[in-house]
Amino acid sequence: MYAINCDVCVVGGGPAGLSAAVAAKKQGAKDVLIVERDEALGGILQQCIHPGFGLKLFGEELTGPEYFGRFVDKAKELGVKTLLNSMVLEVGENTVTCINGELGTCEITAKSIVLAMGCRERTRANIVIPGTRPAGVYTAGTAQRLLNRQNEMVGKKVVILGSGDIGMIMARRMTLEGAEVKAVVELMDYLAGLTRNRVQCLDDFGIPLMLSHTIVDIKGNDRVSSVVMAEVDDKKMPIKGTEREIECDTLLLSVGLIPENELSNNAGVELSPITKGPKVNQYMQTNIPSVFACGNVVHVNDLVDNVSTESANAGKSAALFAEGKLNKENAIEVITGENVRYVCPQTVIPGEEKVELYFRVMKPQKKVELSVCDGDKVLTSRKAIKVNPGEMEKLVVDVSDIKSLRVSVKEV
Repeated sequence: MYAINCDVCVVGGGPAGLSAAVAAKKQGAKDVLIVERDEALGGILQQCIHPGFGLKLFGEELTGPEYFGRFVDKAKELGVKTLLNSMVLEVGENTVTCINGELGTCEITAKSIVLAMGCRERTRANIVIPGTRPAGVYTAGTAQRLLNRQNEMVGKKVVILGSGDIGMIMARRMTLEGAEVKAVVELMDYLAGLTRNRVQCLDDFGIPLMLSHTIVDIKGNDRVSSVVMAEVDDKKMPIKGTEREIECDTLLLSVGLIPENELSNNAGVELSPITKGPKVNQYMQTNIPSVFACGNVVHVNDLVDNVSTESANAGKSAALFAEGKLNKENAIEVITGENVRYVCPQTVIPGEEKVELYFRVMKPQKKVELSVCDGDKVLTSRKAIKVNPGEMEKLVVDVSDIKSLRVSVKEV
């Protein structure tokens, strides 16, 4: 077994892992190692050739490769080490076991570990669509990879199930490549992704968005020949008599993302039942003190800029722990109040620094007040014209003297 020692080991070389590694180096960690299963760094952004990245972090619009390229350059400049083509099999309190094509089985001993494995897409099997089993059914991310990285066109007449950001972006991408996108079908009565993607990817190209609809049947032998769409009631059940058959050769699924939590779960990291990712404090520290987590493996973000900011916090904290300078206890659970689905971090340790609380609402609302309270005391609040489950919200709160925290969104 090949042995490697480092101060901070980062599992995953996507935007989260890169940001964490750079931050750990800047904080003073001597040996920082990224372990990545792909042949190159960048993660999902390698196939995201569309613009729209970096507006918050860099103040300019970048493509996915341009965005992660800046972090790759910085990582090289700072001396971050990488172990590519390496599949991590197990994570312990201070060890990471992986297999590498050249080195064989490797055991990495680290003073702290950052989990940055990202997330994966829900498949047809996850949502159980009835019908035959023909070719032509893809997750939106798989179609994006085939088209943008492997130059393979996946279809000519397309229906997309789910209004997630990847689905809407692929509706535009397929249209630009000459395909006809018949419709984007969404189960909920509201948009699942960012409003800007609806405007730029659907409205600008005249692609219809069918809210409160779903796919109830897939037809075809060798290849998809059509799908059957139907309206749904307030319980999300198809309404009989509203079925409509749409001729197509391809169905793309953009029906949600799941954090890659197998390594976390097997390591004994406590997972949130809502996000399905690790529960963390404001230092992105899990219940295992030496193990930190960040990015979409913790909770699915809407903007990569938020991922980078959150992950920089994780990398900095992991470096401090490796130096023996981060030993925090007495965490307070963050309570989800009215119309709040989840909050990240899930726990907060009282301290002098201010804490950024990221959260999503359960349902759309207009003219609302977002607030964080300690009992009856309002610690911070702001008003918003509207909120939507597809867009992340944030509040910054002073936690120097708190006994409890509750995040709420109420109509005013």
